Amino acid sequence: MNKLLSCRYNMDTNRVEARFADGTTVAIDCIAVEDEYGNTPAQRAELDWLLYNKPLEYAQLVLDGEIEYYLSLGCDHGRLED
Repeated sequence: MNKLLSCRYNMDTNRVEARFADGTTVAIDCIAVEDEYGNTPAQRAELDWLLYNKPLEYAQLVLDGEIEYYLSLGCDHGRLED
C-alpha cells in the first residue's frame, strides 16, 4: 500500500474506512482493535478519542503496527475532566 489519503469513521459499522493514493480501500474493525489493545478503561477512552477526533492518525497507527506503543505512552486525550 502507498500513501494514506483519507479516513472516515463509520459509526454504523464501527469501522474506520481508509483510502490510499492508488485507490485501495481498507476498513479497520474498531471492535477488534479495542479488544486487542484496549486493556484498561483509559486505553479504551484514548482509542475512542482518536476515532472521533483523529481517524487518520488512528488508521495510521493501526496499519503501521504502532497502536500498542502509542497507548503505552499513557496519552490522556480521552480522560474525563473532574
